[in-house]
Amino acid sequence: MRDANGGGSRQKESRIGYAWYVVFVLMACYTLSFVDRQILSLLVGPIKRDLQVSDTRIGLLQGLAFSLFYTFMGLPLGRMADTHNRRNFIGVAVLIWSFFTASCSAAKSFWSLFLARIGVGVGEAGLSPAAYSLITDYFPKDRLGLALSVYSMGLFIGSSLALLVGGATVDALSHLPPVTAPLLGTMASWRLTFLIVGAPGLLFALLVYTVREPVRQALLRNREGRPSKLNLRETFAQVRPRWQSVAGISLGMIFQSTITYGFQAWAPTFFIRVHGWTAGQAGRTLGTIILISGCLGMYVGGRLGDYWQKRGMSEAQLMVVVPSAIGAGILFPLAMTAHSAEWTRILLFPAVFFQALPVATVVAAIQLIVPNQLRGQMSALFLFCLNLGGLSLGPLMPAILSDYLFKNEKMIGLSLAITIGAAAILTLAVFVATFRPYRTHYRMMHSAEPVATH
Repeated sequence: MRDANGGGSRQKESRIGYAWYVVFVLMACYTLSFVDRQILSLLVGPIKRDLQVSDTRIGLLQGLAFSLFYTFMGLPLGRMADTHNRRNFIGVAVLIWSFFTASCSAAKSFWSLFLARIGVGVGEAGLSPAAYSLITDYFPKDRLGLALSVYSMGLFIGSSLALLVGGATVDALSHLPPVTAPLLGTMASWRLTFLIVGAPGLLFALLVYTVREPVRQALLRNREGRPSKLNLRETFAQVRPRWQSVAGISLGMIFQSTITYGFQAWAPTFFIRVHGWTAGQAGRTLGTIILISGCLGMYVGGRLGDYWQKRGMSEAQLMVVVPSAIGAGILFPLAMTAHSAEWTRILLFPAVFFQALPVATVVAAIQLIVPNQLRGQMSALFLFCLNLGGLSLGPLMPAILSDYLFKNEKMIGLSLAITIGAAAILTLAVFVATFRPYRTHYRMMHSAEPVATH
């Protein structure tokens, strides 16, 4: 008996060990995606000079251009993730966004760069809905918060690498004359940067194919006990009773992500304009802060959500938003209006930590109230709202305040402070209002095995 139990225990640990390998592979892809989308924030100056564009248009390139098709393509791609092999789906997505990142190097105008950024968004739209669903099938619910937090660390690792490595690359290439690349001809340094960060996509796509597609868990079943294949009408019938939780989480994360994307889009430019730093200096400082505080915040947030989950709190994963919104809403505005670069750096460490706490636990909360056949689509719907709102508003609102309210590009710090402070207040208000309906929908999902209505 001891041997049998020991064998079962080793087998279980082996499964969990492999599950963590899957998480780290997917995190690597998520990291690459953020390197590819974030690198533009370090190239604002040369792009403005070469393409003759304003801050507002740069905000559109960083936000709306990427989010427009990222958001709208996410919905059909989420449905495909619920019905097709998720591993293969992710591999193709990596290749698509890497190709379009490299294509940014060939842009000759604002609109051609805008279209290339749309292509990056289309590719990246296929990653997270499939990854969330796949990871949820590998982990029990009281470990899911941490697992998704580790995956989501790719957001901060990728952003920090874009700033650290990208900043060093930009500094190194900026001292060189236009570079002549094989088959591509003469290229400005900012164009070569896009080419360099887009190239590794092929290797990452191959890495995805070392992952096994897991058996789908928590499937919605028909009355005969077989897994249901839901058409669109039946899908909406499953969403309807959960609409308050889905709407509340999605709206709350619009405001929460406005903070993240606004800061990441304009913080490098803030240091360059206000404190006279080089792109490399800004990249190293911000990259270090985001890497350390962002990943630590993700880890602590995941552990905190799982701890409250084990204690029987239905809204455990959502509760992590409360300390996050309060901390970020106070510390970011103080940091961006501090009188010295040193105080800004000091305050940004805890600010980024608090902002990172709920990024993945909110995703876990959605996974825990829907059956397997809806996970990709509900994740895509969540990301649709988050990105159409947060990824558009975050980069755009500080730019609008800088261009039209203050009419001074050196006021970008105060513009960020106003945007982030308002977004934090709205984040807290919306999530607190969502706790009550979420408790009802969580109990509805876990009180009995879900059964389809047809």
